Amino acid sequence: MMTSLLRSIAVMLLAAAAGAQAQSGKAVYDKACVACHAAGIAGAPKYGNAQDWQARLARGAAALYKVALEGNTRGMPPRGGRSDLSDAEVKAAVDYMLAAVKPAATKAAAPAERAPRPAPARTETARAAAPAAPAPAAPNAVAPAVSAPVATAAPATNTTGDAAADVNAFNRLLRPPAANNPPPSRDGIHDPQHDGTLALQAPMASFTLLPSGSGGNRVNWVAALSQNKIAPRWDKADSKAQGTVMDLNIVREVKGTMPNVIFPHKQHTEWLDCSNCHPAIFIPQKGANQISMAAILLGQKCGVCHGKVAFPVSECRLCHAQKKDAAATAAR
Repeated sequence: MMTSLLRSIAVMLLAAAAGAQAQSGKAVYDKACVACHAAGIAGAPKYGNAQDWQARLARGAAALYKVALEGNTRGMPPRGGRSDLSDAEVKAAVDYMLAAVKPAATKAAAPAERAPRPAPARTETARAAAPAAPAPAAPNAVAPAVSAPVATAAPATNTTGDAAADVNAFNRLLRPPAANNPPPSRDGIHDPQHDGTLALQAPMASFTLLPSGSGGNRVNWVAALSQNKIAPRWDKADSKAQGTVMDLNIVREVKGTMPNVIFPHKQHTEWLDCSNCHPAIFIPQKGANQISMAAILLGQKCGVCHGKVAFPVSECRLCHAQKKDAAATAAR
């Protein structure tokens, strides 16, 4: 009996350890998936959007597990970029996202699954009643002029108001101008049901006096800082507190013909503390950061800010600012 009791206790301890190790689907989603699937970055299906998931649901859960575990060439990294996640945790995150859209997607697909009813066969009586084909015209006869109706295509307009129907919705850098700087009640960050949200000033109203930019939230923040349009506050309790501004440029050599990247610490540390970027985003050690355009477009590294609140990565020359010949001359 003692052996049986010990075996039961061991089984319970193993089960508890496994349960503690495995994370819930929501916890994995919040940690590894929300960055892309909340906003639909790089074509990722949005969480809760049945239209985005409808075609994927048709392929079955096994196919979705495979993409989540192994990644694909369209921007999905293996395991969401988190190699520390187990297979079970990745599948739990997929199940969590599917659970939010399965009922709606199934309901939307139901009318399309109904096979069209075949047209009734024409009977001999119907054939007899049908008008006879016109007899061939005489060699010198002239056919009467008949004006055929001209088919015109309806203009492609989006009357649904659904962001997925917007031709620019596939790319966060090409959103329509009307979608820039929405009021807090519609920005997807603040609680639209909270009374305090309605009391907040809309960004569009507060940005009118600042120099405009071509990307992000359409404000050139570096110019605003140099023109003394804004004065970042380093301590919310002490208005006289001064931050540490580091005037140091980091040059990152780039393979190929593109100019090298210059990272200016000065423009960043004039309003950001070192802890905003180090070590969570960038490890302060040479060679420790694997930076690529794919990672940036997925909202990692520089993409944490650029393309969201800072200028987008389409402004290539703002970062790729050092010519290769100048770099070679400096090295010599």
